Amino acid sequence: MKPPNDRGAGKHGGRSGAPPRDRQGGPRGSNYGAAPQGNRPQGGRAAAPAGESENRLRLTPKPQETRSAESRPQEPRRGDTPRPAHHAPRPQGRPADPRTDFGHHGGPPDRRGGDAPKGSVWLYGVHAVAAALANPARRLRRLLLSEEAEAAVLAQFPQPWPMQPERTDRARLEHIIGRDAVHQGAALLTDPLTPPPLAQVLERPGPVLVLDQVTDPRNVGAILRSAAAFGAAAVITQERNAPDETGALAKAASGALEKVPLFKAVNISRTLVALKAAGLWCVGLDAGGTTLSGPGLSDRRIALVLGAEGEGLRRLTRETCDVIAGLAVPQGHASAMESLNVSAAAAIALYEIQRKA
Repeated sequence: MKPPNDRGAGKHGGRSGAPPRDRQGGPRGSNYGAAPQGNRPQGGRAAAPAGESENRLRLTPKPQETRSAESRPQEPRRGDTPRPAHHAPRPQGRPADPRTDFGHHGGPPDRRGGDAPKGSVWLYGVHAVAAALANPARRLRRLLLSEEAEAAVLAQFPQPWPMQPERTDRARLEHIIGRDAVHQGAALLTDPLTPPPLAQVLERPGPVLVLDQVTDPRNVGAILRSAAAFGAAAVITQERNAPDETGALAKAASGALEKVPLFKAVNISRTLVALKAAGLWCVGLDAGGTTLSGPGLSDRRIALVLGAEGEGLRRLTRETCDVIAGLAVPQGHASAMESLNVSAAAAIALYEIQRKA
């Protein structure tokens, strides 16, 4: 209950402009709302029970204010809207389904990958969905396919599938996934993948890619696709400044998310130290270093470290690398383009690393 609105109130909210008074009638102090033990506040009210919150006491009008409010009608303040004394009961019906219900406004779903229940993600696109269906490590929840997409997925991954699809249309998919998503008529609700231990992954051959604050999910997905093409063992991103597994990332990876483990590291520099201890040679990619040469690195296993576009490698990451190298640019073309997209640079660097003498 709010205190009545007194237009003649002074600076401090009282009628005479006097400072506000606590429930005991005295000036408001540091122990506002607390009555001394053994005393009763003025007006015959009982002392507030111990532990009663200050906010609750502040919302209780003083006795003289209540009487003045009863003696004259209270004028609503500008912007006030009348509210009923009690809320009407909500209509009974089926419980809300977080997978299909989007609120009474029908607003757009989460653009990160669909309005998925907590702990799950919508993957979309024919290649991403077919690869996820074929991955036994995936925990699948729901599969939505149009008639054309079902035939396309079937061509990549023959039945029997681990779950039966639900026939849908483009309008329904756009409502779930979002209008901007290129879903190709295919969507799969699934749990994110849990990567295996890094020590187990390092038993596989191939280079390791370390992404230092690369935040665009489409860039990370494209890097995963290049990593799968060139036989990389894993891709490591930072835990805080890197995208989660989303539909956009999986769509850009075009199925590579199911083939190359994607790890998240709390600290990139400490991760590089651990990779060095495992026998990897950490190469930071930067235009200011020496020219990256695959034949010169043919006797080493490489951890390729790439920084974000614009900022590049951070200082501590740069200092932890064993060497800083850049891509060879033909003479006369260096001034035409200062840098490449990080996913394009990763693909070229992976090709160079795999190139033998």
